[in-house]
Amino acid sequence: MTTRTKNLLLLFTRNPELGKCKTRLAATIGEQSALDIYKFLLQHTVDVTRGLKVDKEVHYSVKVRENDIWDPSVYNKKKQLGEDLGARMQQAFSDGFENGYQYIIIMGSDLYDIEQKDIEAAFLALKTSDYVIGPAEDGGYYLLGMNTLTSPLFQNKEWGTATVLKDTLKDLEGKKVKILEERNDIDYFEDIKDIEVFQQFIK
Repeated sequence: MTTRTKNLLLLFTRNPELGKCKTRLAATIGEQSALDIYKFLLQHTVDVTRGLKVDKEVHYSVKVRENDIWDPSVYNKKKQLGEDLGARMQQAFSDGFENGYQYIIIMGSDLYDIEQKDIEAAFLALKTSDYVIGPAEDGGYYLLGMNTLTSPLFQNKEWGTATVLKDTLKDLEGKKVKILEERNDIDYFEDIKDIEVFQQFIK
């Protein structure tokens, strides 16, 4: 595989299937509404990443889909590999560096309050910092970037809990880290209840 740019964006997604995505949100608003919101967030992720002048990969949780919202001429499609989220992210970064990329950023697909310019700024930050991280309100992170594979960031973490950001920053002590603005990824009803665009999904 030949790289078109020095920059690679990894997008981790869950396959949008009823009852299998946004389960914490579904517990309050129902499985169908949760699925509709996740599809909305996926489309938003496409909208804010499609125009980025970087190489892009979408990594599916279960199975690569051919005919979906991810245009194969824009996004290289892959399946996540590994026993837990940390192992899957580490594998994606490792493959990216092996393929010759210099700056790699990973982000999820459940952010509404992110724009193309935010991701461009994150890549720019990697030219003067070793790492870039976007803290999430829930104690995790919504974006992580680096210019060299750093395996400890993906190990010994309680994924999906409020300690992930703190533990990750501890691993990065003494390193040059650019911390972005805090953002809110969508996991619970409280994350959407006061945002107007989501009211259409709440029955």
